[in-house]
Amino acid sequence: MQHTEAELAQVLHTGPFHLALRTALAVRGLPLQRVQHHLAHRGIKVGVTSLSYWQQGARRPQRTESLRAVRALEEVLQLPGNSLLRLLETGNGRVDADRPAARSYRSLMEASGAVERLLATMGSPMDGGLHTVGHHERIRIGPGRELRQRESQHVVRAHRDHIDRYLAVYRGDPGCDPARVEVAARENCRTGRVRWDRETGVLVAELLFDTRLRAGDTYLFGYGFDDATGGPCGEYVRGFSFGGGQYVLQVGFDEAALPVRCRSFSQVSAGAPRGARADLTLAGRHRTVHLVEQGVRPGLVGIDWDWE
Repeated sequence: MQHTEAELAQVLHTGPFHLALRTALAVRGLPLQRVQHHLAHRGIKVGVTSLSYWQQGARRPQRTESLRAVRALEEVLQLPGNSLLRLLETGNGRVDADRPAARSYRSLMEASGAVERLLATMGSPMDGGLHTVGHHERIRIGPGRELRQRESQHVVRAHRDHIDRYLAVYRGDPGCDPARVEVAARENCRTGRVRWDRETGVLVAELLFDTRLRAGDTYLFGYGFDDATGGPCGEYVRGFSFGGGQYVLQVGFDEAALPVRCRSFSQVSAGAPRGARADLTLAGRHRTVHLVEQGVRPGLVGIDWDWE
């Protein structure tokens, strides 16, 4: 994919770091081996694997020698001074060593434009200052094969100070009317602003905490969405901007609408092929299937099923 100077200037302003680095490498046309050579010429030793991890978002430069390498990268790639280093800093100017590498909504869902517009109307940055420590999600499929309910028990950790809310994103199946989707704040939170985009079926709900978090604090809260406005549902997919933490997904089916086959899967991005396929067996009288990810990576995981 070709990138322009204008795109580079934009991503240097907005971040995240890994996307800015990857765009700069593409615009300058420099392979990682050549970049490593330029850094070595400046007395800085960085492995090609580390450079690859940095541009993928799998790791973030944190140690003193790594930050020195980032400063040198700005020279090698002919970027403004501190343009990359700034993207590694917190609001108080310190490098945020506890912030996991992040992925953009654009890589996680096809309706990313609608999500970004809705977040903008709420004055929220793409990075809400929170990442997942543990998440147990339960999906209920109704007798008409429709998605009836999504329930979440969510534990998050703040990687910035003064965080007092979480923005939950919901996307219904084709035919969904987001104006009729009900947002339920179950535990340790209350519903704030709710915005939706009817064309894409996307809804963003603000969940307000009972306290204000400092960097490093954890918080547990529960919330859900009641829908049943969309057509037949054949999958549930969860996207992760940040890696780390445990994720459990359980899908339960009404007795009147049981699938003939269920599978778990993962994806690097929304447009990538689905991999790590595994067949799942409906469990007993409760008619549920589940998956467990002990340490999620940025990307997508989910369960899909066949009705016929």
